[in-house]
Amino acid sequence: MVLAAAASAAAFVPAASFGAVNIAIGISVGTPPPALPVYAQPAIPGAGYMWTPGYWAWGPAGYYWVPGVWVMPPSAGVLWTPGYWGWGGSAYVYHAGYWGPHIGFYGGVNYGYGYGGVGYEGGYWNHGVFAYNHSVNNFGNVHITNVYNRTVVVNNVNRVSYNGGHGGINARESQSERAAFNEHHMEPTHNQMAHEQAMRNDHGQLASVNHGQPHTMAMSRVNEQQHNMNQQQRNMNEQQHSMNQQQRNMNQQQHNMNQQQHAEAQQQHVNQQQHAEMQQQHVNQQQHAQAQQHGGQQPREQSHAAPHNESHGGEHGH
Repeated sequence: MVLAAAASAAAFVPAASFGAVNIAIGISVGTPPPALPVYAQPAIPGAGYMWTPGYWAWGPAGYYWVPGVWVMPPSAGVLWTPGYWGWGGSAYVYHAGYWGPHIGFYGGVNYGYGYGGVGYEGGYWNHGVFAYNHSVNNFGNVHITNVYNRTVVVNNVNRVSYNGGHGGINARESQSERAAFNEHHMEPTHNQMAHEQAMRNDHGQLASVNHGQPHTMAMSRVNEQQHNMNQQQRNMNEQQHSMNQQQRNMNQQQHNMNQQQHAEAQQQHVNQQQHAEMQQQHVNQQQHAQAQQHGGQQPREQSHAAPHNESHGGEHGH
């Protein structure tokens, strides 16, 4: 149950709201967020990116998971202090994350990958260049030159995602963390805010739907899903183009076969005509031969009969 909410229900505090006191984003909820899901950190996209851990945010449909993601910091020399949920005496209140010169208090929540509950062990700024701890970060096949190796011991191994209240983490803000919070802060980047908004609109990220196991737990970069969808669409378009080309090739082959069959049919018709003409010519030759044979016998019979008649005529005359 939402006990109180800001009119805008914004995910982050505007830049002007970052001051000397720990101001929440104006959202308080009667039930704590689910446990942190266990996920693998994706490989860094390139040098200069910094890891921001995943967290449970609150929206109109309840808690939803915002995947951990590699982002570019707004400027050199700043570090990311994650947001956290904390018991406020009557409800769980979300305290927004921010960029600053040092890591502040984030509820003692063990977000992993360098954010063990206190500070950040994933890297540090060295003369304007960020150096990465090899034991914490996943480099994949990306070539990163500013790398060191320091073992990180994590004492807090639970997956509790909130501070205080029933079952929450019992951690309090230290003097150095309070000092870090009082430093000049910068709000989350536009990409970070867009990232959270996109996850709010993703039904599969809702805790009520995924039961604490979001279908997207971490991403290598903001809008990776859209990038993947665009790539899938391009692949589908290429496959469709290939299928269309294959269909055109098949149609052309069918056309060629039809033409060949038509040509063969025409040739067969011509052959039949020629065969018929040859047969007719043969018949004509036979008829002509028979006609010549009958024509040669008739004159010989007549010449044989004439003398016979003459002979009889002479006798009678005699």
